[in-house]
Amino acid sequence: MMTLRQIRHFIAVAETGSISAAAQAVFISQSTLTLAIQQLEQEIGVSLFNRHAKGMTLTHQGHQFLRQAHLILATVDNAKRSLQQSTDQVAGQLTIGVTSLVAGYYLADLLTRFQRAYPNVEIRVMEDERPYIEHLLVSGEIDVGVLILSNLEDRHALQTEVLTHSPLRLWLPPQHPLLEHDSISLADVVSEPLIQLNVDEMGLNAQRIWSRAGLQPHITLRTGSTEAVRSLVAAGLGLSIQPDMTYRPWSLEGDIIEARALVDLTQTLDVGLAWRRGTARPALVDPFLTVAREQPAGRRPSI
Repeated sequence: MMTLRQIRHFIAVAETGSISAAAQAVFISQSTLTLAIQQLEQEIGVSLFNRHAKGMTLTHQGHQFLRQAHLILATVDNAKRSLQQSTDQVAGQLTIGVTSLVAGYYLADLLTRFQRAYPNVEIRVMEDERPYIEHLLVSGEIDVGVLILSNLEDRHALQTEVLTHSPLRLWLPPQHPLLEHDSISLADVVSEPLIQLNVDEMGLNAQRIWSRAGLQPHITLRTGSTEAVRSLVAAGLGLSIQPDMTYRPWSLEGDIIEARALVDLTQTLDVGLAWRRGTARPALVDPFLTVAREQPAGRRPSI
């Protein structure tokens, strides 16, 4: 029977990438921890880790189980908290760093849910570019970050948790010829006029996508406004590849925007949490993590 102790041990190994480091973190021997992971894998019938000389990395199933493991512990924490004390007895200030795209499409719901659960906690939000948010997290000037995790640089100093994987899709105007295709690939799109969103390092993400595909896109316009991308696509002035978290099927002018999957584009935009690794985190970070895990950000219906 799977136990909470096994789940906690699994999370420790997943977060440290090492049996030895995880054993130190949870104060047990390496042999006991190794046995616990083996028993857990036998219990659920899948391999959770790839073992190699430099440590351990999660398998695809391991990544899936990590998300569920955090949810299990969050549920247990909520149950304990409801019996031990009322959340309105928790007070203090929580400083959150956020990047602009995440602020526009995810932050409001998260903060609303947290404020309802903890009405006496003062929330302070700082919005800035990802490198500066990273700097503030590492230096301890902010408690937790809510941002796109794909481009993090200082991963050794930060602990992270993905809350949602937002698929990338192609935005098109109505009646575009590509809508008649049974499937659409990057090669079908590369010669089309493309509108590039240049906010929250979306330009860097796009550059990686096209580079991996070995294609040179025909970008005709760059903008820092998602609403501008919507209006331009709806008006037939270009196509754009954007994450589902920003999709809405109409522009500000009320014109329709279609969205289609690209068969050879499997990357997602990963939105999640980051906090300082290796030190005791501020007391209010744990309640914030619990609330964030309760309802994942990916609530928009699939297109």
